[in-house]
Amino acid sequence: MSFLSPTLRLENLSTQPTMTQDHVPEDQRYNKQNIVAQWCSPINGKMYRIELEHGTTSGRRMIWVNGREVLRRDWMFKLVGEDTFHIDQTRCIIRVDPAPGFKYEYSLYIDGKSHEQYTEDITRQYRLWLYTCDSEAEARQEYRIMLKLDTLSLYVNDELRTEESVFVHGGTDTKFLLQDTEFVLQARSSGNKHDGIVHTLLANGVPVPEAKIQEIMQEPVSILQGN
Repeated sequence: MSFLSPTLRLENLSTQPTMTQDHVPEDQRYNKQNIVAQWCSPINGKMYRIELEHGTTSGRRMIWVNGREVLRRDWMFKLVGEDTFHIDQTRCIIRVDPAPGFKYEYSLYIDGKSHEQYTEDITRQYRLWLYTCDSEAEARQEYRIMLKLDTLSLYVNDELRTEESVFVHGGTDTKFLLQDTEFVLQARSSGNKHDGIVHTLLANGVPVPEAKIQEIMQEPVSILQGN
């Protein structure tokens, strides 16, 4: 191509950085292979998957929450530092620190606490159950049922339920229906001050084992909020 070609005139050249991804749809910008760090944590009753893309050659830094882009920085010449973002009005920080051997360490802070400390503290505030409904009439469905102890708010797959509790002998029962499965959340006194109220979840009369939040940190994405 001749240097005198009309296509090489200054007025025909793009003025936008060639490495920007503004023209690429969000669902195409997300690439699991580019993720260098991932965390999962409950925030205000909902589970969130937080992922970091750190391009050491491109200078691009992107933060994804449940597959949605919440922060993007292109042409970052300084590859270490902090990025601040919010999830449901909760302040979060991802720190990138240098590590030996030209590597990097990635840390997440939620509400001023490290991810590990925050998760440990929040675990004491929730009860969690995982249940899979296998119905001949409907498709297989996974449910994550969380009870927030201080407000007794009940969440099913991150959706707040408004079920009414009824008083029974020794406590309360909260009934709700998912597909063709009847759930009963029982609240009973433990009989001692240390343990307080004991919560048990029944599915069609069968107790559902209680899960720990740490157990679902690396679970498949399907049990996390999709949006």
